[in-house]
Amino acid sequence: MNSTHKHTHTHTDSHTHKVAVSESSHILLLNCVMPGLLRPLLAACLLVQLLPASWCRMPEYNNGFYYHDVTNGNGNGEIYFNGVRLHVESPQPSVSATRGSSVTLPCHFHYVPELSAPRRTRVKWSWLPAHGASFAPASPAVAAAFSMETEVMVAMGNRHRSYGSFRGRVRLRRSAPGDMSLVINELRLNDTGRYRCEVIDGLEDESVTVELELRGVVFPYFSDKGRYQFNFLEAQQACQDQDATLATFEQLFTAWDEGLDWCNAGWLADGTVQYPITTPRDGCGGSDLEPGVRSYGPRHRLLHRFDAFCFSASVKGTVYFLQNPSKLNFTEAVQACTKASSHMAKVGQLYAAWRLTGMDRCDAGWLADGSVRYPITKPRANCGPPEPGVRSFGFPPRHQKFGVYCYR
Repeated sequence: MNSTHKHTHTHTDSHTHKVAVSESSHILLLNCVMPGLLRPLLAACLLVQLLPASWCRMPEYNNGFYYHDVTNGNGNGEIYFNGVRLHVESPQPSVSATRGSSVTLPCHFHYVPELSAPRRTRVKWSWLPAHGASFAPASPAVAAAFSMETEVMVAMGNRHRSYGSFRGRVRLRRSAPGDMSLVINELRLNDTGRYRCEVIDGLEDESVTVELELRGVVFPYFSDKGRYQFNFLEAQQACQDQDATLATFEQLFTAWDEGLDWCNAGWLADGTVQYPITTPRDGCGGSDLEPGVRSYGPRHRLLHRFDAFCFSASVKGTVYFLQNPSKLNFTEAVQACTKASSHMAKVGQLYAAWRLTGMDRCDAGWLADGSVRYPITKPRANCGPPEPGVRSFGFPPRHQKFGVYCYR
């Protein structure tokens, strides 16, 4: 036992090498226990350690910017640049437009200090819809997917590509050097949301966001079967059927700020249920609460049922009250609009005509969903309450007779 231990100790000592380096070389002592086959590595290790520092310096990047590599960086393995700086800016953080129109989302980039020659840059526009998180209550996985930005357009030089529903509807303005503003044609209801302009030059990547809003009107909507009949998906469909979309919280808040008061809770695009109150009262959250938008928070999109708050923007066509010698039941109203080369107007179209074009008509008329309504911008006697708005008779029996609002 002792003999074996002594032999092993002797064997180890015979292969122990101590390399002492003077303090002037600024290299620590090396204690290397190396088998005979690895001795060349020891020699290489010593050579690298003893080389002058200037011989081992990594080459620096040179692409028009002035970069430091990791050996001269911030000590965290990050590469940063020194001197030229890429700036991406937008003079308008938000833009509003009307449905069917063209809109420009401003984005400009420049360098500080300015470069003497133009550089080849890549530009990417992406989009996060205003209703992107609408599935959060039921499926976090789906909500995460909807909360991700999707590509709208990518451009490099004179080459570009657009994607999805934006294909063929978008282009870069390029009115001046550095102008990467996005032009969207034939604006749609679902185009609202946050747009990101990202400019990429080598390792540099800067971006700015622009919010796109549609000018329109929020209106409450309920089923012909009564109050609180829609789950979330049915509320979405109900708004679409009326040429509208589920309103966002921002749109409902704006409507409340402009005077909307409605004591029935409705779905919003983010999957929450809320309602706007300008005059606090019992049964509407309580008379002791301040005016505001009352919230039930997120609800289960399949199990819970409420009304809906819809949002409608401008219409391409025209809503008009059909002049007819006599009043009509619902079936006759459908036939009358068809005979006039039109269709029965939808609720969203009537609201948009009232809010955006000032439509004022003190005549109740059928709409396509079987409801009876009329728009008033100048309140007067025998035309409903003293406030402007779209008056509603609800969903009367279809054999009753009224006028009709058509759309063409």
